[in-house]
Amino acid sequence: MCPFLDTASASHPALIDSNHALQQSILATVPDAMVVIDEAGTILLFSDAACRMFGYDASEAVGQNVRGLMPNPDRDRHDHYMRHYMETGEAHVIGIGRITTARRRDGSTFPIELAVGEARGDSGRLFTGFIRDLTEMRRAERRLADLQAELSHISRVSAMGSLASALAHELNQPLTAISSYAEGARALLGEDGTPAAGDIDMVRDALAEASGQALRAGQIVRRLREFISRGESERSVERLRRLVTEAAALALTGAGPSNIDFEIRLDPTVDRVLVDRIQIQQVLFNLIRNAVEAMQSASRQRLAVYSQHLPSAKGAAGLVKVTVADSGPGLAPAVAAVLFQPFNTSKAKGMGLGLSICRTIVEAHGGRIWAEASEFGGTAFHFTLEIAEEPQDD
Repeated sequence: MCPFLDTASASHPALIDSNHALQQSILATVPDAMVVIDEAGTILLFSDAACRMFGYDASEAVGQNVRGLMPNPDRDRHDHYMRHYMETGEAHVIGIGRITTARRRDGSTFPIELAVGEARGDSGRLFTGFIRDLTEMRRAERRLADLQAELSHISRVSAMGSLASALAHELNQPLTAISSYAEGARALLGEDGTPAAGDIDMVRDALAEASGQALRAGQIVRRLREFISRGESERSVERLRRLVTEAAALALTGAGPSNIDFEIRLDPTVDRVLVDRIQIQQVLFNLIRNAVEAMQSASRQRLAVYSQHLPSAKGAAGLVKVTVADSGPGLAPAVAAVLFQPFNTSKAKGMGLGLSICRTIVEAHGGRIWAEASEFGGTAFHFTLEIAEEPQDD
């Protein structure tokens, strides 16, 4: 059992329980990690599950600031978050819960589900955090996603074969007609390239028919494009910080040994965006995972996600620009020229659809996506989203 109860109780009498043995049993057997802190963020209790999860003995954790269990940017900002809550009562986690990232003793990070409760006693406020490691859940989700992707690939190959056959059948008739009319018009031309006087109307008719068949072929392609289009996405008002932290937690899971200097710098004046949450998190996931893979051989791995408000000249809420920047090798000019085109990839096992899908999603949201050199010497991907109008008070 973690030997911390006497230490915590001696310094905080409010934690002394008449049934001390029962309290020890609960703390030793509760399946999720449990951490209790005071108003200053000092750890008072550190359960057995927390010891196993974070790699600290309770004697090492108790008395330390809880920010040591967090990666940046939360580590540097936790004291500010606590002061803000104590002064305003505005909760972002307490009583709400969220999916975020935690930091083990060895510096590695992992995704967690965090739920925080508050209690008030004679000695002040106490905050109890229950922490669930989502690593195994994410691994199971990735295994399932891999199987689904493989099945989807087989389905796509089969569908593409059927589509190609149907498209060839549909286009064959107008293309054959175009060829026939063009050949007929050419046959009516004399050696000097002009038709005989009686054949001019026939040439005009042949060219008109060829033009009509070309328009028909274009309509077939256009109908096909409309058929496979995703259409309008289902959008709702979402918080950008939640989108970024959840997508980052998923993208960084299983990314190998974690020595990435990762930070999130979001414009505090812009948090509400009008988006399809799943689609935009897919964009963030793709960009963050691509950045991690690009930095595998970099001596210093720096990754940042930040945002910037782009006000509208028309007085509307405007746009927010989201950036994912890395310290990888950057983009070769030949790669940059076809970056967002489908089936272009530098990965041995890639299909070259990730960035193409990102562009499709962002443009369906009325934004745009582009890439340029990053401040860290690698690549920075930028995309824009529509800011949600703040609700008006009646």
